[in-house]
Formats: sequence, structure tokens, C-alpha cells
Amino acid sequence: MKFARRTFAPILTGAALVALGLLSTAGPAVASHNQRAMFEEDIGLMNNPSRTIYTLRQLGVGTIRLALHWRDVAPNSDGARPAGFDATNPGAYPPGAWASYDRVIQLAAASGIEVDLLPTGPMPNWAIGPGVPAGDPDARYWRPSSGEYGQFVQAAATRYSGHYSGLPRVHFWELYNEPNWGQSLQPQANPGSSVLISPSVYRPMLDAAWNALQATGHGGDTIITGSLSPRGHDQPGFYLASEPLPFLRALYCLDSRYRPLTGGAAAAAGCGSPGSFRAAHPALFRASGIGIHPYPFNTPPTRSDNLANPNTVEFNQIPSLERTVNRLVGAYGSRARPAIFNTEYSYETNPPNASDHFVSPATAASFINWAEYISWRDPRLASYLQFLLYDPNPTQGQSIFGYGGFATGLVFYVGNRPKADYFAFRMPLFLPRTSTRHGKKLEVWGSVRPAHFVGGPQFVRIQLNGHTVKRVRITNPRGYFDVRVAFRHGGTVRLAWSFPRSGFTGGYTDPLRPGQTAFSRSVRIRIH
Repeated sequence: MKFARRTFAPILTGAALVALGLLSTAGPAVASHNQRAMFEEDIGLMNNPSRTIYTLRQLGVGTIRLALHWRDVAPNSDGARPAGFDATNPGAYPPGAWASYDRVIQLAAASGIEVDLLPTGPMPNWAIGPGVPAGDPDARYWRPSSGEYGQFVQAAATRYSGHYSGLPRVHFWELYNEPNWGQSLQPQANPGSSVLISPSVYRPMLDAAWNALQATGHGGDTIITGSLSPRGHDQPGFYLASEPLPFLRALYCLDSRYRPLTGGAAAAAGCGSPGSFRAAHPALFRASGIGIHPYPFNTPPTRSDNLANPNTVEFNQIPSLERTVNRLVGAYGSRARPAIFNTEYSYETNPPNASDHFVSPATAASFINWAEYISWRDPRLASYLQFLLYDPNPTQGQSIFGYGGFATGLVFYVGNRPKADYFAFRMPLFLPRTSTRHGKKLEVWGSVRPAHFVGGPQFVRIQLNGHTVKRVRITNPRGYFDVRVAFRHGGTVRLAWSFPRSGFTGGYTDPLRPGQTAFSRSVRIRIH
């Protein structure tokens, strides 16, 4: 999560949300696509892969996002490039360098979980570009060599091609993490300038990685570009974040009016001729979609917080990103409509982060279900991701507003206790309206996320005050359902689903026994 200047953004009204397709007004929606339910938990996967994969499976996670850190696998990362080193050959890397990643990918495949592999920094010293300023706090992200990055991606793509040493194939790739953030890619801009440098560094990296994936038989895979931080500064200097929409315009070599750059501006940004731009940079036009990390602080997903502005992309600003992407590709004659991938999202909670700037776990539970419902309704949004299973050690991490770390996990660090949003993630529940007249129906949307791992027909029970009022068969492969229910009176609505009596039990955090019932959060309704 990245931070920027405080700028007020207007709150979207209910009418505006309806106009944008973010709220329902006339009953249940038709599931417009089969969005991926994704998860990121790198520390748990690296330190205890078996236990973490097991728990994620019990939560119903279909896809894990796994950062493959270049420096972790590269030889002689602190020194010079080894003589004769073939960086495209995974076998040329140090013995055991890939072992932790192999293990996670193997366990995920055995558990029926897809892996979104994210080759990213930091880079080895020998791939750092020229001009590192004196006193750089971490030069391992300075001007990565695009050629070296492409060879690194080619090695990973070869290793996880399904034809190398019995390892599983990876079908999902994300090309670098947050290139608009100065702690991931440097420099963003020259100090005191609003002219961005980072897009001209990232663009050839994309080109090289795209070519590597094509060369290794992964051209038909899901491939994401961007994966942008949601906020930034108009003058980010070397190390702060660039605002995502200006970053994208610069990446596509367009000015603020979406006209291709020409002359000296184009030359300075490494753009080449507008007439050949589309053919020269296929990843920008043929990738599966663009990633975004649309974090808010403490507002519901329909509202911006006070750090947003027209150049940012918080969750409720995703429609603006969709329109922007249309204009980016349209400026070069493309009618493609790349998908938008939410590849990081959640809410920091208090506790453990003792600050009024963060929401309670119960509020986070409500907000993540609300956001997933909005995402499910948007045919352009291809994924919904929960960032972190476990909160970090609160004594070792500092958020912008206080100690507690980036506490977006579903499980408290102290005591390994599940938060309220743990249960909300496993079985989402959202009612767009919670009040109606007697005899009228309310829309009930949700998911039994673990159901897709279970054979045979599965049913979820919609309960009012603990009594079942409707039994719904789960037919969607991701566990989603959307129905209308007439409730006789008010009270609290929840979902109930029983784990199968054999072969599928709860995780370490919530050790449900076979046949035991799992519940969603509860939502209060009023019938008048």
C-alpha cells in the first residue's frame, strides 16, 4: 500500500453507482463472468508451504499470487555477472535456488490451486542500470536491465513449462510488481519534475518479458501488465510513487489528451514512431489485462478516501481506469478491451494497528464482501484478491499511521486467532438492500468458496435468526450464487454450509471437523 498527498475526492452517490453498474436496483444480477478468487501470502508460503497451502485450500482459494524475486535465484547477486552464465537456462542457476518456489508450485498443483507467478525485483547487482545516485537507500531497483529481466523471465517460463524436471506448468504470469512505486522501480522521475522516467524503464522490460513468454510456449497464458500502486505524487522524485493514470499514459507514449507523443518528447521517452508503436510493444495491446492494487484506507468500496484524486485508482475509481485503458489502446486504433485484474486488496484493521485511520475486523469483513460483490457484477473485472493470510509481527512493522505493520491479514499475529474477515472471506455474503416491505424479496448474494474443491452437488442454506429459509444449490464453479428471498420478518441473515463428512476438513486456523457447519458473517435486515 502506497501513500501520497492528501486530496479530497467526491463520494459517489447511490444514483451514480447505479449509473456505473456498481449497485443493483432491480433484483439479482446475472453473473457476468467467472472472476478468479485470488490470494497472496508469500511469507507463509515460503516459510511453511504445506500448512499455508492446506489452509488456503480450506478457504476455497482458487489462485495464489506468488512473487518470484529475481535476486533470490540469481547467481552472485552481490557481485558481478558470472562469466559464461546463460541466464535463460534455469539449470545454470545455483543449486537449490529455485527450491522454495518449486515446492510451492508443486503443492499448489497437487491441491488444485492455480499459481499467478510474478517475476519481480529486487534484481542482482549485475542487472542494475547506470547512474545510481550517491546515497541511494536501495539501489537493487535502479533501472533494471530489460535484457537481463527478459532472460530471467525466460528461465522461469522454461522451468515452469510443464516439460522441465517433472515440475508443473504455470499458466498465469504477472510482469513485475508496482512499477509506478519508487521502492519497486527507480527512478520514477527526476527530483522536482513531473515528467516520468519509470514508464520508459518498464516498457522495454515488458517487451523482453513478453518475448520470453512467447518463445517458451506461454503465449496463450494469462499475462498481466501494470500491477500498479493506486496512489502517488505528481512529482515523485526518484523513490516515491507515480500516480497510476499518468504512469499509464506515459507507458503508452500519450500526452494528457491521449495523443501520441512526437518529436523530442517521444525520443526522450523511448517511444519511437506512433505508426509503429503498437507493433513494437505487443504486451501493451495483447496482454490479458492490466493489474491494479485499489486499496482504500478506511472507506467502504463505494467511496474514495481523502488521498484520492482524478489520477488515482482506489476501488470505486476502477470504472475510471477501465475508461482510461480503452483510450490508451484506442489511441493506436485498437478496439481491444483488456480486463482489469485486482491483484492486491484488503483493509488494515484496528486491532492490531491501533489507529483511528483503520477499520475494525468486523467492518473489514463487511467491506471485503461488499467489494467482491461489486467486482462480481463488473464484467471487466477478472479477479478479486485478498492480500495476506497472516498479519505481520506488529513490533517489527510500521504503517504510515502507527505501529502494527500492514495488518491486512485474516489472522492475528498474536495467538494465530482468526479475525472476523477470515470467515467473511471463506463464505462471502452481501445484501445490496437490507430493508423492504413485507412480501417483497431481498437479493442475497454470496459464495461458498471451498465448494469447488468438493465433489458432488453442494448446497448452501440461507438462514434467518438461525433457521433455514432457503436452500440453494451451488452450480457456479467458483461457488457464487445470487438469489431473491422473501423473509417473513426481520432479524439476522447468514449462510450455513457443512463440510463434507470425509476428505475435506478445516484449516489450521479454523480446524473444522468433517461434517461440521461453517457460517458466514451475519447481516441484519428489516421487514416493515
